[in-house]
Amino acid sequence: MFRVLFLMLILLVGFIAGPYISGKQGYVRILTDTLSIEMSITMLVVFFVIALALVYGIEWVITRFFRLSSGTYNWFSVRKRRKAQQQILQGFVKMDEGNYAKAEKLIGKNAKHSSEPILNFVKAAEAAQQRGDEFSANKYLIEATELAGPDNLIVELARTRILLQQNKLPTARTAVDSLLVLAPQNVEVLRLAVTIYLRSHAYSALDKLLPQIAKSGLYTGDGFKELYHQVLDGLLDEKMNEEGVEGLLNWWPDQPRSRRQDSYVIVGMIRRLIDSDDHQSAYQLVLENLKRIDSSDMSSFLAQVARLQVSDSEKLVKLLEKVSDKTDVTGPIACGFARAKGYLLLRANQFDKAREAFAKVLAFEDKSVLEVQDYTVAAYLAEKANDAVAAQQIRQQCLKDTMKIEDKSSLETSDLLSLEKK
Repeated sequence: MFRVLFLMLILLVGFIAGPYISGKQGYVRILTDTLSIEMSITMLVVFFVIALALVYGIEWVITRFFRLSSGTYNWFSVRKRRKAQQQILQGFVKMDEGNYAKAEKLIGKNAKHSSEPILNFVKAAEAAQQRGDEFSANKYLIEATELAGPDNLIVELARTRILLQQNKLPTARTAVDSLLVLAPQNVEVLRLAVTIYLRSHAYSALDKLLPQIAKSGLYTGDGFKELYHQVLDGLLDEKMNEEGVEGLLNWWPDQPRSRRQDSYVIVGMIRRLIDSDDHQSAYQLVLENLKRIDSSDMSSFLAQVARLQVSDSEKLVKLLEKVSDKTDVTGPIACGFARAKGYLLLRANQFDKAREAFAKVLAFEDKSVLEVQDYTVAAYLAEKANDAVAAQQIRQQCLKDTMKIEDKSSLETSDLLSLEKK
């Protein structure tokens, strides 16, 4: 608008001033090598106005063309993006249905044209991996990395999951170590770390991670306890397999006090020492920790005590009697105390006292806590005392009690079946 007004003003000035300078103005000559042009000043002004109008006209045409092209491009771009979004949503549906080939095709084809290309490339990689196409999965991850950069959490999480699914544990371990540096408090990162460390038997690394896992709320109380026990068993086995009994015994004093007083770890240590025929070290550990064992682990502890084979167990027998009398134990734990005492006395060749201990074991009303071995040992001790009648009675009692337990078990099973039918 301003340009049109400017041209009109120039023309108006020319028309007004023209008569006044008529006959007084000079002329303009334009010379080239082969051409000579002469015109009046008025004609020069008119020529200038026409040339300027032509330039403005060309500029307007070009501007309109580019605006039209931009609008057309935007229209096609929006249309393509909408179509891509629709097909990606269809791909997500196919992925939930388990049709990973179709899901990969729909998502991967339209990922670049969607509003969230990085996320869609990640989903396409997961779909490709689900159908076993590692090459395509890696290709989509590379494209996602090019868009997001090297330290994008979503992409790195997807990469680590896919490496785990491909069973590339060393590479997955490296990837999850990097993730723990990038996002150490992220719950999904911690979940992946637990899975990868357990599968790669990296118990030492997982042990260091336990405080973060406890704070994250990833596991409930029982779930975390189960994981903790799994890590402890792994650490004990790892140390035993790599360094033997000596390495395990050297490792034990270096552990935190809370761990050295943990009943589950103590029982695990004793069991592994006995399995390695180091009964003397196991015996010493039993003496030091008998009073620290929780009731929940006492039965397992007493089962290991019953396995001990030492030349002099008198001190331990007295300690067992003292602890059992002081705590007034009942049920399976009381049976475990009597059984452990009986085995220790038997191996010390104190057959009469051992017979008394196993008599207490067999006297328990709840026969489900008894073992067939209890009857066998009790019968052996009766024969050792030249009491064949008692030995025969014990064997008969074993058959009766075993039948009762089996009848009770079958009855409970039939009751459950009848309840299910109802």
